[in-house]
Amino acid sequence: MAVDNLFKDEATEEKGERARMASFIGAMAIADLVKTTLGPKGMDKILQSTGRGRNISVTNDGATILKSLHIDNPAAKVLVDISKVQDDEVGDGTTSVVVLAGELLREAEKLVAVKIHPMTIISGYRMAAECAQKALLNKVMDNKDDAEKFKVDLMKIAMTTLSSKILSQDKEHFATLAVDAVMRLKGSTNLESIQIIKKPGGSLRDSFLDEGFILDKKIGIGQPKRIENANILVANTAMDTDKVKIYGARVRVDSMARVAQIEGAEKEKMKEKVQKIIAHGINCFINRQLIYNFPEELFADAGILAIEHADFDGIERLALVTGGEIASTFDNPESVKLGHCKLIEEIMIGEDKLIHFSGVEMGQACTIVLRGPFMMPYVCFLRQ
Repeated sequence: MAVDNLFKDEATEEKGERARMASFIGAMAIADLVKTTLGPKGMDKILQSTGRGRNISVTNDGATILKSLHIDNPAAKVLVDISKVQDDEVGDGTTSVVVLAGELLREAEKLVAVKIHPMTIISGYRMAAECAQKALLNKVMDNKDDAEKFKVDLMKIAMTTLSSKILSQDKEHFATLAVDAVMRLKGSTNLESIQIIKKPGGSLRDSFLDEGFILDKKIGIGQPKRIENANILVANTAMDTDKVKIYGARVRVDSMARVAQIEGAEKEKMKEKVQKIIAHGINCFINRQLIYNFPEELFADAGILAIEHADFDGIERLALVTGGEIASTFDNPESVKLGHCKLIEEIMIGEDKLIHFSGVEMGQACTIVLRGPFMMPYVCFLRQ
């Protein structure tokens, strides 16, 4: 028995020349959309979400614009995927790669119109790509052995990257920050040692590069404000797990003295846990989770700086740059790797207090502090 229709009622079918033309038009429309944002004189676009709240954002970043689009054209989706890969691998050039691909398709449409087979066009493009690669390789200059020339080359690359961004007016200042941070790596490709902190206030030119690591937390009341030759234990552990938490259960007592005994037992178990942590020979304890009042008092009495509720990315990077590892159990101090730095102190950036770690084991570690009257989204130049 023959099937009349395999598609749903609202589905459409396109074949041959019509399908090819739809692909060309969709891809070229995407390229035309982001073309006006390209270059130093590129214009911003206002994006309004269709969801609840109808959030509005203004940007000239090609990747941001393309991620915000709802696309059902297959060729257009390929261009969006190209921009995502470019953003993930390089961090820049998302608009350029889409515009280039769109123009290649625009020229391919003319060739298809004069009956040239698509495979022939593709072969020609591949030959052109090889010729372009050879021409670029012939012009290559490697100045890595000359530190001064190498730094000048990096400055030119960074300034070119920033030319079409909001930072274009201060591109030399921010290019210097980026290059100095990358030069500190001494050839390493581990960008995790470069931290970026955004603090509103001041002007763009107030942004600076700082040696070491800055943790966006305050030092608690009664805690030491300065520690030299710090031994740091970075942990991700709950400091209230020893409390009675039996959900759905009921504890009956015959007097308030029994309640006091339960609370005393809880405090004793927490005190044992704190003593195990102190036994590691540390003078700084940083926890991903909360540190409640009683254990904080115990740490303060022992002269240990206890920092609670640090964000997970922050303690991961802190463990990396100080040479430590994140711990969750404390029964075997010999198996826990501590971090080390020469000095921990509290600093002020704008109106906020932060904790500065200097003289960390990973000497190339640094922090870029971005200032300005608004939060700057364009920090992808650091990936160059």
